[in-house]
Amino acid sequence: MASQDFYAVLGVPDTATPAEIKKAYRKLAKQFHPDTNPNKPQAAEKFKQISEANTVLSDAEKRAKYDQMRRLGAYESMGRRSSGGAPGARSGAGQQQNVDFDAGDLSSFGFGDIFSSIFGRGARRDSQEAAAPEHVEVTVSVPFRVAATGGKVPVTLAMTDVCETCGGSGGEPGATFATCGECKGTGTISFGQGGFAVNRPCPVCRGRGKVPSQRCHTCGGSGEQHTEKQLLVTVPPATDTGTRVRLKGQGPRSRPGGPASDILITFQVEPDRFYTRDGLDISCQVPITLTQAMLGSTIQVRTVAGARVKLKIPAGTQPGRKFRIRGQGLEKNGQKGDQVVAVQVKIPEKLTPEQEAAFRAFSEAGKDV
Repeated sequence: MASQDFYAVLGVPDTATPAEIKKAYRKLAKQFHPDTNPNKPQAAEKFKQISEANTVLSDAEKRAKYDQMRRLGAYESMGRRSSGGAPGARSGAGQQQNVDFDAGDLSSFGFGDIFSSIFGRGARRDSQEAAAPEHVEVTVSVPFRVAATGGKVPVTLAMTDVCETCGGSGGEPGATFATCGECKGTGTISFGQGGFAVNRPCPVCRGRGKVPSQRCHTCGGSGEQHTEKQLLVTVPPATDTGTRVRLKGQGPRSRPGGPASDILITFQVEPDRFYTRDGLDISCQVPITLTQAMLGSTIQVRTVAGARVKLKIPAGTQPGRKFRIRGQGLEKNGQKGDQVVAVQVKIPEKLTPEQEAAFRAFSEAGKDV
């Protein structure tokens, strides 16, 4: 295990959220990646430390155990223990002698399981996870009426995929390959020392174990290229903000010949100028004239699905009165909502002389109540 505090390596407090840790790691990884810092061994070493810190802090279980280790004081004790009997006992010369630390020595305090789970079994699990494709997550805005009734929305995704020119090898077509000097051809490097080593893909050869004599002109040796993918995504009826769909195998590949990742889409429903939603019910406001409100009328109302239905307005209807049109709301899991229509009585801003005379006569007749 590295001697630095993982939180200090990423430059975040120990109260940092997973999102803050992820953001800090991505920023530092981009800054110190060997591909952007050729011939700078300090950058490669820094990249190793960043990757090691992220390996533990980005995993909730490992982070919890690591935090426990720090709270119990084992972090300051790593790599040191006194010879002889009790911890802290001094040698005859009066100087404390240090020997290699063994996680087994802490088994009676419960630290052995912590270390082995983080840096032993956890390392093997990390190796398996590194081979798994990283899924792409994206938020897509959906018009209100498409979300209500269902439909399709076009989505353009910027992704990093395996380079088509070199097939992910990182070498120019026809280039020869030599054993990587950093990892000696293993494709992995070890962080830390002794029983606290964590194996991660080599940053120089990117886990391939070999380096090309000439880098690919398309990807610059990274084995990856940025692409745009056009998709037509199906939006289920009655979709809410936060609804997620998974497009299996539509994302990029994490390695040459490996499986394609999934795309996880979260829908964000846009507001509508006419309709609002309450569960499966759809609400709207419809203007009517003063005459229609006073004498009654039959009007047409457009539903969220685009149909037109007749709505009877009884005489004496008051402003804001609500009418319910059954079965014209949203449908989900065999249930249907209604469309709720609130009427707005429009008062004329200006009357003609004839209209004004009629209203005055109405008022003088004692009907203005």
